[in-house]
Amino acid sequence: MSMRTKVLGLVDVMMRVPPVLVIDEILKIGMGLPTRFYPDTSPPQSPVAEDVGFLADAGTPGAAAEAFAALKAFLGLGDEAQSSMTPTASPLEQTIDNASKKAMTNGMLSTGFNSLMSELSHDETLADVLSITTVKFMICIFGFLSAACIFMLWTRHLVMVYMFLTSLGLTFLSYWSNVSALALMEQSPCILEDLMSLNTTRLLDSGGVIMSLAPHVMAQWFMGMLFAYIHLGPRYELLQKSMPIIFTSPILIAMLPLPPHVVELLPAIAGTTPVILTLITMMYSAMEASRTVYNGYQYAMNFVSNFGLSALIENEWQRLNVPNVLRVFWTIRIIQGGYALAIADSNEPLQLFPAIEKLLVDGCETLTAVLGMTGVISMICHYIGRGFQWFLMTYDNDEEKSLGTVSAVLFYILALQTGLTSLSPEKRFVRLCRNLCLLMTALLHFLHNIVSPILMSLSAARNPSRKRHARALTVCAFLVVTPVSLLYYLWLQRSISTWLLAVTAFSVEVIVKVLVSLATYTLFLLDARRQFFWEKLDDYLYYVRAFGNSVEFCFGILLFINGAWILVFESAQNATGGAIRAIMMCIHAYFNIWCEARAGWSVFMKRRSAVHKISSLPEATPAQLQAFDDVCAICYQVIATFIPTNPSLSSRLLSHPIGNVFGQDYALPPLLPWRLLA
Repeated sequence: MSMRTKVLGLVDVMMRVPPVLVIDEILKIGMGLPTRFYPDTSPPQSPVAEDVGFLADAGTPGAAAEAFAALKAFLGLGDEAQSSMTPTASPLEQTIDNASKKAMTNGMLSTGFNSLMSELSHDETLADVLSITTVKFMICIFGFLSAACIFMLWTRHLVMVYMFLTSLGLTFLSYWSNVSALALMEQSPCILEDLMSLNTTRLLDSGGVIMSLAPHVMAQWFMGMLFAYIHLGPRYELLQKSMPIIFTSPILIAMLPLPPHVVELLPAIAGTTPVILTLITMMYSAMEASRTVYNGYQYAMNFVSNFGLSALIENEWQRLNVPNVLRVFWTIRIIQGGYALAIADSNEPLQLFPAIEKLLVDGCETLTAVLGMTGVISMICHYIGRGFQWFLMTYDNDEEKSLGTVSAVLFYILALQTGLTSLSPEKRFVRLCRNLCLLMTALLHFLHNIVSPILMSLSAARNPSRKRHARALTVCAFLVVTPVSLLYYLWLQRSISTWLLAVTAFSVEVIVKVLVSLATYTLFLLDARRQFFWEKLDDYLYYVRAFGNSVEFCFGILLFINGAWILVFESAQNATGGAIRAIMMCIHAYFNIWCEARAGWSVFMKRRSAVHKISSLPEATPAQLQAFDDVCAICYQVIATFIPTNPSLSSRLLSHPIGNVFGQDYALPPLLPWRLLA
């Protein structure tokens, strides 16, 4: 890839970041809707406590009045005293407070509660609240859709949008600069008089009005040239050349002896020309934008009809370069948060770990922020896989290629499932750490899927390279030591919970899988160093793998029960997360329990039938072996025993690794993401 292509790709990514920032800000204010009617006044729970709802107890005295005051403050209603979080003495809020107390005492059908509903139905303040909330919500919806459409534009149209926005911004910036310059001239002596009288003392004074106006004149001239270059309106030659003069004209004309009310109108008059050009651009671009949207719709429909919806999503994902855009967006967000912490007025020095905690909490407070964090985590997991791949000296492993993608999907679904964005900051950080622990255990499973085929190939190929054997065994040792250390720390520092049981199950499962792989590797190595055929090898391999699959199946059932407990007793306040968990549990129950049980039972019955049939056949006598005097058709070794009725079936054939001779295919490996999300 050439440097020019890389630079253009970086520019395209940077142009798509501002719409994501706009969407993030809209989500940060909750789409203009009041997201928390009851402030969280309860003390933060310890990290060992389970995550519960973050709303404060509605039964706290005065909580309803505080909620109403917070709602009015959020919508900008009321005076400064009412915008605080303390309850006020207004009649409506006093009624809310009294009705809440009576509702707690006498129930929700008490007279006080009915009077509250009656007063709310006739209250003008509540009507204002609802109307302002509706306006805010509609504005946020419009901004959200506009930003999403701008983000999905082709690069050519995206450049046109930025050119239009820049020209519009230059118009307002020029107006503000002219107003500031005229304010300076109003408080200073007449510049024209100084020029006519050649008063060099005041003209060349470093603190005089001329030196103060020089930056404004230069800025206006530059903005006029830039506007003439980038605006999308009609381009007449005379108008293009006159644009810098038009931008600078208010300052130049204000030097003349004009009435003050005329001078005040000069910035608006000078801004008329660029505003008219901008309006013409909007009129011309309206049809072009409609045509672009329609063509995009037609393109999407044709693409879906020819290649399918998944192909369209994949194609647009690559065209928009979504992962890199999200990573840049999240990096900018974190840098902005770090800069705000660095310049914050505080008597205490900035501490590293609290600052990191603050940045991580703010980095996952909205869905777009979680997407950005997902992109960063995906890149980290991808390079972790690449590092292990380099260490294992293998470069064609498909598991490593999907490691970053699967990790990203897994982390984002975990965030949605646990309601990460809706938690309070303290609970959000605890939940984020727990999700990262689950992701780390999943990463260990993926790394095992990378090293396991390498172990099998090294043992089966009788590779004499001790270096490759040592590297593979080192990774296996890492996959055993890491979960053991994690479990030791968690069980030592944390109390038992459903999350801890899930982490324990996944950690023990990866340990068992590594031990099964090492046992299989050892059996193949022992078989390679034997002088004679090892008839029991196939049985030992079957027992080892059956043990591993049985343990995984039992853990699958345990995780299903654990997920059902969380769904019923711990997901009441997170409807979206509960729905996602229910779907994942259904997928887990089908693929990892039902399909695994059926496949395992099928393998067991096939093996049992094959062993029973073979054991019922007589073996050849030494005289028959000497008379046959042939080698195995597969491995070309001398036949030590065979079936007289069919000499081509040697005992070596029963355990030969080629094909599925007797249907002894073992159960498929579990689908880890569904197990983790159950």
